[in-house]
Amino acid sequence: MTEPVLRSADVLARRLYDAGVRRAFGMPGGEVLTLVDALEAAGIGFVLVRHENSGGFMAEGMHHATGAPAVLVATVGPGALNAINAVENARQDRVPMIVLTGCVDPETAARYTHQVLDQGRVFAAVAKASFTLAAGAAEVTIDKALAIATDGRPGPVHIDVPISVADAPAEARPDLRRRPALPVAPARGPGLDAARAALAGAERPLIVAGVDAVNGGAAEALRAAAEALGAPVVTTYKAKGLLPEDHPLALGGAGLSPRADAILLPLVRAADAILLAGYDPIEMRTGWQDPWDPDAVPVVDVTAEPNLHYMHQGSVNVVGAIGPSLAALTEGATPAAGWGGRVAETRAALDAAFAPEEAWGPAAVIETCRQVLPPETRASADSGAHRILLSQMWRCSYPRALVQSSGLCTMGCAVPLAMGAQLAEPDRPCVSFSGDAGFLMVAGELATAADLGLRTIFVVFVDRSLALIELKQRQRQMRNAGVDFGRTDFAALGRAMGGAGHVVTSREALRAALEAALEAETFTVIAAEIDRRAYDGRI
Repeated sequence: MTEPVLRSADVLARRLYDAGVRRAFGMPGGEVLTLVDALEAAGIGFVLVRHENSGGFMAEGMHHATGAPAVLVATVGPGALNAINAVENARQDRVPMIVLTGCVDPETAARYTHQVLDQGRVFAAVAKASFTLAAGAAEVTIDKALAIATDGRPGPVHIDVPISVADAPAEARPDLRRRPALPVAPARGPGLDAARAALAGAERPLIVAGVDAVNGGAAEALRAAAEALGAPVVTTYKAKGLLPEDHPLALGGAGLSPRADAILLPLVRAADAILLAGYDPIEMRTGWQDPWDPDAVPVVDVTAEPNLHYMHQGSVNVVGAIGPSLAALTEGATPAAGWGGRVAETRAALDAAFAPEEAWGPAAVIETCRQVLPPETRASADSGAHRILLSQMWRCSYPRALVQSSGLCTMGCAVPLAMGAQLAEPDRPCVSFSGDAGFLMVAGELATAADLGLRTIFVVFVDRSLALIELKQRQRQMRNAGVDFGRTDFAALGRAMGGAGHVVTSREALRAALEAALEAETFTVIAAEIDRRAYDGRI
């Protein structure tokens, strides 16, 4: 039997499969039909979504669960442009993503203008790189794209696929594939020796860990470094769970809550040596600009790529793999005793600052979910006031236990993030936390959840207001405008789209709804109705 002719799209799809990809997300058009066919033939299931933006976040959610690159497919013109928000989010949140867009052939574009635009130029502004696929270079192009997407600080890479090129015969060239690089530890020398000496001699060392450490799989190395130094660990929101948050040295996430930062920043300023472990300040508020003086306190900044942001400066900058670098820097260290009981006092102060004192409200919702949902649950959070509170209260025992849009802080991400993770891990409970405004942006994806048979739990904080923006409006003594909206029956919407739905106004009702959701064979929407100004004084 004659082997089918290998197309350029097949070469691309097979390389994605070799890279661990098992699902691609998007909405097809005529220009990407060959791509979709090739992905399916290679063993990569194509998931039809209701909007390309949601498709990007579902792909990201699957990446967080599997570690494989995310893949988003969009057709020419409006389909491609719908994806821009998710792609920029992937750039700012350091998510390796391959974005495949259909495009008309160059000779057609020379005369034909319908839906034609310079997609490469558009995506070049939000991606690490943008390529146009050529039939004779399919293997090289996808290999470059995967390398750029995953190396250093990960991010999105765009490939425009002309219609004729996708169908053109091609030859696989495994001999052209790049060999993976080995992890690089810092070279021994005066700089490293000085950094080791500063850390070893500190009485009050402190570690700030971030997304580079997450992407570098440095959780065990971070724990070992913290325990070797006796150093408390502050993480960014992206890095929650790198050190399990029940560990006595873990101080949880920081960066967006002024209430939390008022407790954590004094501790940072009291440190006599600071180790930055893959810390990327892109998700931090302005209070974290220049939080230390590198001329007064030794600051060792370990990053995957040189830091050029100027949010902070280090005394010694180490560029390399985070885990091996931490091991080299803390080899032979003994735990310092200078903090005394201050770390435990700081943990207690954070717990007290975010304790749910009210009988019912957003903090009570979060606490009840923590009590009912198993510890292995993976959660996602949308942007808004609830995310700031949730990120302080939600305890993570493993990396990526709570995923969110931290750099770009875009709305409408929690629902598809949880769906992508659930698709990858059907047996792990997955819950998304959304404000009502963000949930409405992506409510159509409930139909996708029904199509896929997902059992995801969608918790919606219903206050009929853009609570964080309304709070800022009042703080500036401005009139109320453009922040409040009418009532939506979210539980009924969930039932209408093929799932279960509950409205809850008490801890008891929420507990019952969560227990039912854990046993349900469908997705569940839980509408937790709270007061409009329930976040006042909480974040």
